[in-house]
Amino acid sequence: MKKILLYFLVSFSTFGFSQESLSELLKEFNEESIPYITVQELVVPKTKVILLDAREENEFNASHLKDAIFVGYDNFEIETVTNFIKDKSTKIVVYCSLGIRSEDIAEKLKAEGYTNVFNLYGGIFEWKNNNFKIYDIDNNETENIHAFSEEWSKWLTKGTKVYE
Repeated sequence: MKKILLYFLVSFSTFGFSQESLSELLKEFNEESIPYITVQELVVPKTKVILLDAREENEFNASHLKDAIFVGYDNFEIETVTNFIKDKSTKIVVYCSLGIRSEDIAEKLKAEGYTNVFNLYGGIFEWKNNNFKIYDIDNNETENIHAFSEEWSKWLTKGTKVYE
């Protein structure tokens, strides 16, 4: 939440994004305390991981990665993970829209003792921008992808942007 509030303060004070690239955006908002994993590393070779979606429920319902588990952001509770993932060495990849909120959730997992936690670089936007499939709440493939906001949607170049 702190990073999102910071974004709005910076955004309003500079009248929009000044970042030239996704890398610059992530460097501005992330501490890089959690190692990134790219969409390509996640897909090839197919590695066994647990995917945690750190967006809000309406975002998850519109679109998510196959087999991802919704954990949320604003109302995240560590017990959601500790009750489900007992082995703290399990490989976990946390994602959100771009990789900013997911870093916050991944930091909480790390603080809880999880040792194999990664942040998906570019989040679900980068996933879709690389033509990988996304799924709706009924687990049907969809082109709809929750774009978070008009400002953040510039980082999503594929799929159909939705906001509700």
